[in-house]
Amino acid sequence: MPAKPPVLKADLPEQLEQRSLLRDALRRFLQNRLAMLGAILLSLLVIVAVLADIVAPYGLNEVDFSIVRLPPFEDPNHILGGDGVGRDFLTRLIYGARTSLFVGLLVPLISFGFAVPLGAIAGYRGGFWDFGILRVIEIATAIPPLLFAMFLISITGAGLGNVIFVLAITSWIEPARIARAQFLKYRETEFVLAARALGASESQIITRHILRNSLTPLLVSFTFAVPLAIFAEAGLSFLGIGITEPTASWGKMVGGSVKSSTVIVDYHLALFPTVLVALTMLSFSFVGDGLQEALDPSRGD
Repeated sequence: MPAKPPVLKADLPEQLEQRSLLRDALRRFLQNRLAMLGAILLSLLVIVAVLADIVAPYGLNEVDFSIVRLPPFEDPNHILGGDGVGRDFLTRLIYGARTSLFVGLLVPLISFGFAVPLGAIAGYRGGFWDFGILRVIEIATAIPPLLFAMFLISITGAGLGNVIFVLAITSWIEPARIARAQFLKYRETEFVLAARALGASESQIITRHILRNSLTPLLVSFTFAVPLAIFAEAGLSFLGIGITEPTASWGKMVGGSVKSSTVIVDYHLALFPTVLVALTMLSFSFVGDGLQEALDPSRGD
């Protein structure tokens, strides 16, 4: 019988010849130890926050006057001690994780939700649209975001919803700039011109061609925006104009302990929430750096 013809490389399916960009990015991310450490810590934090009602040993506002300012590690039933009004401090920290993650994720979602379309219009349309939107961005850049947030909070009042709203409208500048830069970069590229010549609609060009190629810097920016939102919420709560009772907040815990006259004695009331805020921000930074390296198309294997 005649011998079978050899299988040429060109005959192989394209997906078998080259690994997908997503698989390459995932492999590079998994090889980044700091990024994986950050992802593991964030995963544990998310699990604790979601299951706070189950994980927490006591109710959020359950009061026991016998543990008022109880130091940590003295009572096995209250391993991290009690706060200034007799609530289990470990329970407050667990519910504080839920608040921090809720604010940290929702604020960038809202700000990116209107900043990216705004930057896309400026970059894709150009001309009058670009000039007008860019002037608005420059004016907003000149206003200190923390002072502006404090001013808005003084008008709207404190509370979880108001804090999220205020932080969202004071953190839109960076994603708008990134979206504008990406659309300016890709709107005259060859593949966009080819798609336009083939009759693709503007919506198809924007979503399928330009936006898809702009997701990497936007995703990395979103990752870094989360810890900034958490830190901003902690700062406002520390000043006493952020999250209000009975909602637990790490920043409010630190602010309340610093304002008391027994901060040196009751060190745990400020130390533990401060460490948790720092670890959360550091974890998001590790994940952001890992994504930036993994999704970099110029990075070789």
